[in-house]
Amino acid sequence: MRKPRWWAELSLIGVVYAAYTGGRLLVRGDEASAVDHGLAILRLEGLLGIDAERPLNRLFTDVPALGIPADFAYATLHYLVTPAVLVWLFRRRSAHYRAARAWLMAATLLGLVGFTLLPTCPPRLLDAAHGFTDTMAHFSAYGWWGGEASAPRGLGGMTNQYAAMPSLHVGWALWCGVMLWRYGRTPLLKALGVAYPLLTTVVVMGTANHYLLDAVAGAAVMGAGYLLAPHALRAVDRLRGTTGRTAGTGEAPPVVSGGCETSAGEHIPGQRSAAAAADDTSAAAR
Repeated sequence: MRKPRWWAELSLIGVVYAAYTGGRLLVRGDEASAVDHGLAILRLEGLLGIDAERPLNRLFTDVPALGIPADFAYATLHYLVTPAVLVWLFRRRSAHYRAARAWLMAATLLGLVGFTLLPTCPPRLLDAAHGFTDTMAHFSAYGWWGGEASAPRGLGGMTNQYAAMPSLHVGWALWCGVMLWRYGRTPLLKALGVAYPLLTTVVVMGTANHYLLDAVAGAAVMGAGYLLAPHALRAVDRLRGTTGRTAGTGEAPPVVSGGCETSAGEHIPGQRSAAAAADDTSAAAR
């Protein structure tokens, strides 16, 4: 398999990310249904006894030494770590790059389907009576963001505030963790592969940007993307093979005459067998 060209990969990833970002904006749900979905998730978590968001959010709000770094981590790491792992795979683990990239893209597009079907209000946007504090708004003096997620001040309209389910922060972090664990050759890389998705899960809940079930859904989306990626790669390979044959990639063109050829003195082509063709070749050699 020929190694992917860096400029083609960069273009492809840019197109997919632009489509993902634009899709998030186009599928913004209405506030009422998003709030209903968020409250339904909270109720379900309460019934299951897994509603860990409030104590974490209270801790991050009361302890700036935790809340402020968590806000920076939420606003930056998925933009830095995910591309860094992609570049690392491309340069150092090129045999695994194409499958890993297909997995990431398939899961990301599935996440967009989730945003479309289930617009969800994150905890930070619920009424204050529910006990959540938007730590990014609370500590906004320390960063470039305002009160609208991690977007720079004044650019909140460029984000989909109700794209909480699934959490692709967690999904992408899990992908990075799997890549580091599987292909890292040092204990440090493997340790980072375990720590990064766990840290991201704590951060998204502590900053009140996601519910625990959002994180679970992010992991599920990555699992589905892992299963779909090989099928997508095979489909692309078949398409490339068809295109290559059509464009003349070195394969012999099909015989459209059905074996009918003319020889010297023949005016009407006749069906010539392989044996006859061999006799002609032998005669010519003599």
